Amino acid sequence: MEVIPSIDLKDGRCVRLFQGDYRQETVYSDDPLAVALEWQRQGAPRLHLVDLDGAAPPDLKTRPANRAIINAIVAQLDIPVQVGGGIRDAETALDLLASGVDRVVIGTAAIERPQLVSDLCQEQGGDKVVVALDARDGQVAVKGWTETTQVSVLELAGKMAALGVIRLLYTDISRDGALTGPNVAANAALVRDTGLAVQASGGIASLDHIAQLKNTGVEAAILGRSLYTNAVNLPEAIALAQPA
Repeated sequence: MEVIPSIDLKDGRCVRLFQGDYRQETVYSDDPLAVALEWQRQGAPRLHLVDLDGAAPPDLKTRPANRAIINAIVAQLDIPVQVGGGIRDAETALDLLASGVDRVVIGTAAIERPQLVSDLCQEQGGDKVVVALDARDGQVAVKGWTETTQVSVLELAGKMAALGVIRLLYTDISRDGALTGPNVAANAALVRDTGLAVQASGGIASLDHIAQLKNTGVEAAILGRSLYTNAVNLPEAIALAQPA
């Protein structure tokens, strides 16, 4: 299982939101590139970047998306980088992939424009696409988690698999940034019921949580706040996640 550090970008800084609330942010660094290089130095196999400005609905956007920072991080890191946040058209997705991004993470567009996901999987390969299943009470949330749909996580997962998707990113919004523990049962069910590769996110706050997720068969655990608050030591988490 991979342990993947997450860097959430907002207004050019490295931040974390509490349960996706744009009005409850904590700034951890004014230099996201330095943070990215540090996670790489500590052994991260991959980096997860989220453009919160790109993901936000128009009334909450304060600046243009953080594309220059993303480009700089991708250019200077040796490890692969996956990027999400506001990727809602083919031009944006293809431009990111052409710039060296390893995978694009599609959230809102998976609900609103499933043909985009299908086209990307067919043209770029399923390994270049991650579909983000952001859940609130089992239902998928979109537009930077500001709107909850009537579509269930398993329903959307099934539809995406039929389009050629092979990898999901599951986040339990109620646990994101709260350090209360991941939704182990939901991740295990997603692995079992879909047969797809699953990346788990939200609430991971200890090495014990890493061990619990490893036992579910998820492909990766994505860590944010727990790394920035030193609740979890990245090299120790990476070591624990390795096959026995």
